[in-house]
Amino acid sequence: MTQTTTNGASLGFESKLWAMADQLRGHMDPSDYKHVVLGLIFLKYISDRFSQKYKQLELALKDEESDYYLPDESMHQTVLEDKDEYLAENVFWVPPKARWSHLQANAKQPTIGTLVDEAMIAVEEANPSLRGVLPKDYGRPTLNKQRLGELIDLVGTIGLGDRES
Repeated sequence: MTQTTTNGASLGFESKLWAMADQLRGHMDPSDYKHVVLGLIFLKYISDRFSQKYKQLELALKDEESDYYLPDESMHQTVLEDKDEYLAENVFWVPPKARWSHLQANAKQPTIGTLVDEAMIAVEEANPSLRGVLPKDYGRPTLNKQRLGELIDLVGTIGLGDRES
């Protein structure tokens, strides 16, 4: 089936979203897989935005012309992991165990559902405005963990938080 948009606009990742739906179709109810997919997309988006800000800070800390410049590199990690640096730029704080790189590195593990649930909980705890909002049922027995891992790999191919996307 071919996907078209009615207004001619294209986000550039519609075919990947369609592939995600195809991967889950027939294995769960559509009302269930939309929550699985949308939760992962949200987590990928905030992780991408966080990574973008992290890289900006990293460069600024090494740039002698920057207000952030710190000659003592031992202090860099403290600034890079300072939650307020991100919140000041309206970027959600993403704890290390909730970062996409961590989830994607563990996508093939049988515990990936639990890891995603723990990531969602960590994001909610770090960002009070998200409390009680994120899905946290990726560890349920009825969700095929192999398919979840494949889905995480597929979502990982989509650039969401960067300026190019």
